[in-house]
Amino acid sequence: MRQISFDLDVLRTFTTGIDLGSYAKAADRLGRSTSAVSAQLKKLEEQAGAPIFRKAGRGLALTEAGQTLLGYARRLLELNDETASAVRGVELEGEVKLGLQEDFGEALLSDVLGRFMRAHPKVRVEVCVARSTELRERVTLGRIDLALLWEGGAPALNAERVADLPLCWIGPAQDGAIWNRQANSPLSLVLLDAPCLLRDIASNALDSAGIAWRHAFTSASLAALWAASAAGLGLTVRTPIGLPASLRIIDPQEAGLPPLPQIGLSLYRAQTMAGPAVNRLEELLLQAVHETIRRIASA
Repeated sequence: MRQISFDLDVLRTFTTGIDLGSYAKAADRLGRSTSAVSAQLKKLEEQAGAPIFRKAGRGLALTEAGQTLLGYARRLLELNDETASAVRGVELEGEVKLGLQEDFGEALLSDVLGRFMRAHPKVRVEVCVARSTELRERVTLGRIDLALLWEGGAPALNAERVADLPLCWIGPAQDGAIWNRQANSPLSLVLLDAPCLLRDIASNALDSAGIAWRHAFTSASLAALWAASAAGLGLTVRTPIGLPASLRIIDPQEAGLPPLPQIGLSLYRAQTMAGPAVNRLEELLLQAVHETIRRIASA
């Protein structure tokens, strides 16, 4: 049987189109014409020996073979990029200051920083875990190079919207937990200290729905918030990112709660022309964020 050597350039086009939800956007991102992208995808199907796309309404979806190919394509590209970075980045030096919210500490830090430090051992990385307001201020003042944070409105000029994620009502994982609101009693909430965008969104949604509520627990720590909600002190509001096993997403319709909007996730940069070390860490960070979002969507 003839061995097939997949073209990594074609695989990159394939995965980029899936990530962006459009091969027209992928063509623009990769600096290619749409006809060139179509030719690459045709070549990929020929190499795969099976259809990788199927029609889904007005768009395209992946076949079972396409889903399998996508998983392997990501692994091949990740190994290729890490290899290239390790070879080219031996002399890469300097310092990168990264800002994250607590939601992403466990979900991203070990993977992203581990890959980065293996490829660029001479670069020193400092990480600041803080709230959105503080991170935005720090990156504006140039105290950190990159910051990944939540925001409700349009991102600033020095920022890029990475994704829009659903906000969820979150409570204890056990069925029949005591967070359920008693008749004529206000709903107990577990929220971060003000100022907090998600705190404002939750309270505004309940006020608009005419549902009485009270602060049962407040803290500056997300870990403390998770623990209090898992203990049954009240509901909290967060995205599915970093959700502990002790908690679950509450269906608002079943619980008689108002639906919540999406929240924007943006990447802020201190400089438009950053150094190579900052650019490489940004690339790895965005890859990890998109992979986390894909896992949430497929769960």
